[in-house]
Amino acid sequence: MSSTSATDRARTYGGWRRRRSIGLLGLGTTATLGVLGGVLVLLLLGAVSLTLLMYVAPPIAVAAGLGLLRVDGTPVAQLVVRRARWWRGTARRHTKYRAGVVVEHPRAFQLPGVLAPMRLLDAEDGAGGRYGLVWDRRAGYLTATLRVIPASTHLADRADADAWVANWGGWLASLGYVPMLRWVTVTVDTAPEPGTTLADSVAASVDPRAPEAARTILGELVAAAPGAAADVDTRVSITFNPAAAPSPPKSLEAAIAEVGRTLHTLQTALGTCGVTITGRASAADLAGIVRTAYDPAARGHINHLAEVRETGDVPSWQDAGPVGAEELWDRYRHDSGVSVSWAWHDAPRQNVHADVLARLLSPGPHPKRVALQYRPLPAVTATRVLENEVRAAEFRREYRRRTRRDETARDSADHARAQQAAAEEAQGAGVCLINLFVTATVADESDLARAVADTEASAEQSKIRLRRMWRSQAAGFAATLPCGICPSELANRTKH
Repeated sequence: MSSTSATDRARTYGGWRRRRSIGLLGLGTTATLGVLGGVLVLLLLGAVSLTLLMYVAPPIAVAAGLGLLRVDGTPVAQLVVRRARWWRGTARRHTKYRAGVVVEHPRAFQLPGVLAPMRLLDAEDGAGGRYGLVWDRRAGYLTATLRVIPASTHLADRADADAWVANWGGWLASLGYVPMLRWVTVTVDTAPEPGTTLADSVAASVDPRAPEAARTILGELVAAAPGAAADVDTRVSITFNPAAAPSPPKSLEAAIAEVGRTLHTLQTALGTCGVTITGRASAADLAGIVRTAYDPAARGHINHLAEVRETGDVPSWQDAGPVGAEELWDRYRHDSGVSVSWAWHDAPRQNVHADVLARLLSPGPHPKRVALQYRPLPAVTATRVLENEVRAAEFRREYRRRTRRDETARDSADHARAQQAAAEEAQGAGVCLINLFVTATVADESDLARAVADTEASAEQSKIRLRRMWRSQAAGFAATLPCGICPSELANRTKH
């Protein structure tokens, strides 16, 4: 959710807030009930037998301490569970992957980790063209990707930029009325230009009969381009759950047809949000993107294949995955690169301008992918969710009043934002759960510290806080690929 306020120069945006339940001491509703239940048990045991209380009280106190104590906002109990799972997975070698490139069997070309259930499909778009769909065979989700070129707000009139943001907000609000839409991921993929794309273009356009001096100058420009140019790719990936459609399709072919019809409507409306849609990503495009992410040294070769696609030598899903990958607690090694992934920890606390993320999204000395993920709440449940948030804020305020505790500035601001979000939703605004993932990749592991420092500094200049995804690097890496990966969804699957 975001609100707008006019200033003398430019419009600003804000109003993001972290979801908070009615629980006490920063706990969720379930954890709060558990703490109150533990206190009640201790009181009953104390009334029955003091000896029994001496045996039961220490374990309950330790459990309560693990739940109440927090490290950077995360309960100690949750950190302990994460580390235990990591140690268990490491002991079973679940963090290492080696592709079967010689032995042919059904799992020979399976992608690693959370991408293992993914399969690439080639579908017809209904207008004589074809596009790629990533099928999650475990959940049944289908993900399509749109290739877009965003317009720069620096070169546009301020009124046009405001209109683009307003249309984007309206587009997000409309997603709550699409039952089978799960989430939308906007990814900006940047990397230093490998030089082969420009070299191929210049070589194809240079006249052999041109003067030697002119050809020499062009050659020098091409040779200097890798240090001065950047390869920027912006895409919008939309993940659908066909089973949630009003009339659930009975076959995969029917599900693809339903996704194609819905995608056409969303694609048309997206064109008013300040982007030029160049088309849907083909199956070869998606395979090339995944391959380049795992093997950044192949970026030039993949780009060259995209230019000469008519030869038939295009990337396939079997070639997209890495030959080898290893997940460490703080990084992810894969083929010719080493990557570090972060997740959004705190949104901007103040109102910001429309170009607040420009510094984070701008190209740097290393390949980088920034993915904003929007999970729209269905329109029928958004009102109930926001009303619960307002009631929880009111409960916390009343609890502080009764316990004679002073209200902090953050508590007051959170209460105001909860009421603001409910008022905006009542006027037709949409409600989205937002997350952001960033992955930076280096070819030489000795450059990793520099890439980490540059990325975190860029995030701070963009008014956001990033947290490195400790012991979840593979999931963070996959979340920035056009494969329909949502770490929050994966966590819920694990719990259930």
